[in-house]
Amino acid sequence: MRSVRQCSRTACQRAAVATLTYVYADSTAVLGPLAQLAEPHSYDLCAEHAERLTAPRGWEVVRLTPQFTETGPSPDDLSALAEAVREAGRVRPPAASEQGSVETSRRGHLRVLRADGE
Repeated sequence: MRSVRQCSRTACQRAAVATLTYVYADSTAVLGPLAQLAEPHSYDLCAEHAERLTAPRGWEVVRLTPQFTETGPSPDDLSALAEAVREAGRVRPPAASEQGSVETSRRGHLRVLRADGE
């Protein structure tokens, strides 16, 4: 399922569609599709900021994708979300370590178990 990360630019609330990485040794800024995971040394940009990106004088910008467009959820994303909700709602049998235990109280997702002999 696609992550909803925001643009790294200050005060921008739009969804990120591209990732910017700097290669300091080559004086190059690389702008490519949104990375799977957020990295501390890269910047996520929305479509508008990705299109307007410029590099400092003497630097080169390498664009791995000519155009970045914001996409909504795909049918696969919606199916994965529906399956996750179904899985969360399923009643599971007690694990082997819990057999012979009695639930005495519950708070949220935490349970207090007491062994039958206590």
